[in-house]
Amino acid sequence: MMRAYFALACILGAFAFESAGAQTYPSQPVRIVVPFAAGGAVDSVARIVGQKMSESFGQPVVIENKPGAGGNLAAETVARAAPDGYTILLTTNGHAISPSLYRMLPFDVMKDFIPVTQLIESPLLLIASNKLSVDSLKDLVALAKQKPGSLNYGSTGVGNPLHLSMEMLKNATNMNIAAVPYRGDAPLNTALIAGEVDIAIVPVATGRANVENKLVKGLAVTTAQRSKAMPDLPTIAEQGVSGFDTGSWQGFFVPANTPRDIVQRIYQETKKALSAPDVRERLKAFVAEPVANEPEVFAQKFKDDVAKYAKIVKDSNIPMQN
Repeated sequence: MMRAYFALACILGAFAFESAGAQTYPSQPVRIVVPFAAGGAVDSVARIVGQKMSESFGQPVVIENKPGAGGNLAAETVARAAPDGYTILLTTNGHAISPSLYRMLPFDVMKDFIPVTQLIESPLLLIASNKLSVDSLKDLVALAKQKPGSLNYGSTGVGNPLHLSMEMLKNATNMNIAAVPYRGDAPLNTALIAGEVDIAIVPVATGRANVENKLVKGLAVTTAQRSKAMPDLPTIAEQGVSGFDTGSWQGFFVPANTPRDIVQRIYQETKKALSAPDVRERLKAFVAEPVANEPEVFAQKFKDDVAKYAKIVKDSNIPMQN
């Protein structure tokens, strides 16, 4: 009987400790680690949301940029941090790609992190050079099958979400199209405008202006729903590729074993920040839709994405990276 009382006391004590920790959190600055350099889209979102969270927390929210190793350097930093809510990873769906792309990782994406919430989702855009005689996805598929191996697409990195989205489309439509590497969105878009490359999947944020100015052709958006920024452009699924749905997202993760109450507090403060009118207005510049889903919902989405990208990498015979 005494053992039972002792066990119950331990459990109640643990809950009391966790609750007390959440009530005092945060009592010092909070660090958001970003796997990209300052000035980019991910860094900008971190600073917009972090500033609003700082106002609510009553503590500074510091953005720490740790670019390198395809985002894995920042992820490792957070995986090894104390599980106390003071170190948060803001990363992209590249985090879900890493396990199937890299031979060795210094962390386990499923075991070493707790998904807190998805901040935003951004559609991707399938565009074509004006020199290519296609005006729709149907036209593109027909031309690719008529001239197998003669078309190409621009790629900004092996295994990134843009590359895998294109490979996903190739697999779904049985198109034989070769990849042409570029160092970033800017040189890729320049090549598309010049007709040096036939097609590409790019962020709507960087491709929309070129479509609207008729420098390239917009063929489709990759998400299940049309983009609010380009409502007249049909989805890939609408054009006959049933169930096609992929895009770009950003989300918060914390180290494994972070107390549940602190995870919930970070989620609630993020949700509050993303609902602020000034934050939503600033996010429009990135063609980003606020999400702020619950930790359990985001965890399931992340798990599903890990499996989805693993299948794309395998089906596309993409070699493992060092």
